[in-house]
Amino acid sequence: MLSGKDETTDALTRTVQLRTKMMALLAALTIFSAVLMPIADSADADVPWCYHDPICNDTIWISRPYGVCNGTRQSPINIETAKVKGDSNLTAFSFTGFDNNSTMKKIKNTGKTVKVDFADGLMSVSGGGLPNTFNSLQFHLHWGNGSSSPGSEHTVDDKRYPMELHIVNLNSKFNGDIAQIVEDSEGIAALGFFIEATNEPGPESWKTLTKYLSNLTHAGDYANITDHISVDELLVGVDRTRYYRYLGSLTTPKCQEAVVWTVFKDTVKVNKDLIDLFSTTIFVNSSSNSPLMTNVYRNIVPTNNRVVTSQPAPAPASAVSKTSSTVVLLFFAMLSLLHMG
Repeated sequence: MLSGKDETTDALTRTVQLRTKMMALLAALTIFSAVLMPIADSADADVPWCYHDPICNDTIWISRPYGVCNGTRQSPINIETAKVKGDSNLTAFSFTGFDNNSTMKKIKNTGKTVKVDFADGLMSVSGGGLPNTFNSLQFHLHWGNGSSSPGSEHTVDDKRYPMELHIVNLNSKFNGDIAQIVEDSEGIAALGFFIEATNEPGPESWKTLTKYLSNLTHAGDYANITDHISVDELLVGVDRTRYYRYLGSLTTPKCQEAVVWTVFKDTVKVNKDLIDLFSTTIFVNSSSNSPLMTNVYRNIVPTNNRVVTSQPAPAPASAVSKTSSTVVLLFFAMLSLLHMG
């Protein structure tokens, strides 16, 4: 049997042990909370996205923190030419300032792409079945891993091109208010141009543009464009009256479904060595072990019964010939009747 003194000592010992365990438990909970909180907060915060790493590339953009990337009106898509419908409203565009060789102001490595900013108020596009005039903001590019590795975002009958150039234009009725623009179903008009590799020299403008890439090695690097290049000069060889149209989204998070897409049928032919510069010169970030910027495109997403439209096909020559023959026969029949009279 323990004495009163021994019982007191034993009780004190148990109290100290219990207090020690409680402190250890509280410390563990504190550490657990410190680890858990950033994850919990990130559900509503902007979550970094990427192309090069499976933990943040387009295979997981459909998850909640990445906006509406799991929506039903997403881009890019595969354009199946056999299913394209004719639309007589898809007339010629009016391009303002596209021939101005002073519109390109800055070229930047964003860490996701190479982007060229336009001077404010100098460029716009209208017509072409668009609901309003759209002010031109910038263009950027998507590419694979060299000219022989396809990297366009849209595909046509499952064909993917080496690069794709996107010109981003904002609906002028919102006066540049991005918050309103991305919430409107026709807030943005995006013009997509396929870039095809060639062994020929190609447009001199592309040689001028790509010489700036050596100044854009790391994310955040930029250069002021001092050469005089117009957008028209970059789009040599494209008949801009021939295009596909559909309603879609931005192709990067948060993937807002606010884009009227125009994808032109003709390609811009660029020397393959210039295309190769994008995947051999530009890095994803500024660290010494940064990966090169390659395969910077979102894979195609379901069309979800959306209709892709284009200019109506011309009447077959046989039908025109048949109509002409009918008119001639009617003419002679009328002459005969008049003669008989």
